[in-house]
Amino acid sequence: MRTLLCAVLLGSSVAIAADNDFISTWKADGVTSINFTGRKVAAVVVTDDDNLRVSAEEALAREIAARGPTAVPAYRIIPKPEVKKSEAAKGFFERSGVAGLVIMRPVVTDVTKEYSSAVWVSGYYNYAWDYWGQSWGAVYPIGKGRDARTITVETLFYDLSKGTPLWACVTRTKDPADVQSYMKQLASDIVKRLQKDGLRK
Repeated sequence: MRTLLCAVLLGSSVAIAADNDFISTWKADGVTSINFTGRKVAAVVVTDDDNLRVSAEEALAREIAARGPTAVPAYRIIPKPEVKKSEAAKGFFERSGVAGLVIMRPVVTDVTKEYSSAVWVSGYYNYAWDYWGQSWGAVYPIGKGRDARTITVETLFYDLSKGTPLWACVTRTKDPADVQSYMKQLASDIVKRLQKDGLRK
């Protein structure tokens, strides 16, 4: 709390509540670079907390845009009543000319799940719209309660020309004190890692 208060008093745009540990990263076979410069990429954060979703998608979009693509928060494209419907979402993205999706989704708390290369190319992960339907069907409310907890977030970058994943990662964070600040910092950390792994600036 002392660290968070000092950050706010110093006018920091992001108060870092906890470190984000990358426990797994993956890139599709044959992909040496991820070039979406000048192409539209939608930033998606899967959560039922509308205020958190808006601020986190804005933060994620800013980080993506700083590295070349034209980024837009998904809430600006998809009406709220349609957001959990994969076919409706697909139509809105297609009509908006979206070429890629970066999706952040909190998946578990205080539970260990192993991620290997096989995870990202099997099951519902392997197609953007299957993943969309599954992800919104099991939303983890990261802003609820203040018990000590470890939050696990999976992030995927989909190429919508094929609907298949290009890159993925899993992060874990221990007991973030402020959810809004945590999500903004996580967005920054993820896109920096994505750039390191091949996203062109």
